[in-house]
Amino acid sequence: MNLESPKVSIPKTPEDTFNFISDIKNFEALMPENISKFEVLGEDKFLFALKGMPEIVLKKKETIPPNKIIFGAAGGKIDFALTAVITETESTNSDVQLQFSGDFNPMMAMMIKSPISKFIETLVTNLPKAI
Repeated sequence: MNLESPKVSIPKTPEDTFNFISDIKNFEALMPENISKFEVLGEDKFLFALKGMPEIVLKKKETIPPNKIIFGAAGGKIDFALTAVITETESTNSDVQLQFSGDFNPMMAMMIKSPISKFIETLVTNLPKAI
């Protein structure tokens, strides 16, 4: 299953945007209002939970400055990746799009498609306000 958020414009350079997203502590400011738990577990790993959902641990897996950051599931029963793609639009502006990919059975994919789409859309929508 592959999902993409809308692109958002950020009035920052790709480097500034990359640095903000790379710092996992900043994800707390991007989370939806229904977050019930957020905890930094290390320099490259954090845990979060939304009300009514299980806890998820995300770990920074790969960085390609200043254009791409890949986060992945750290443990748990499901394997997925959340990728932030940063593109320069002008010297002081950048666009960001989040891409979610995971290998799920059809029943699981049907159940999680809508909540995950909404989740990544919220993250990217909150980005211009948080940065």
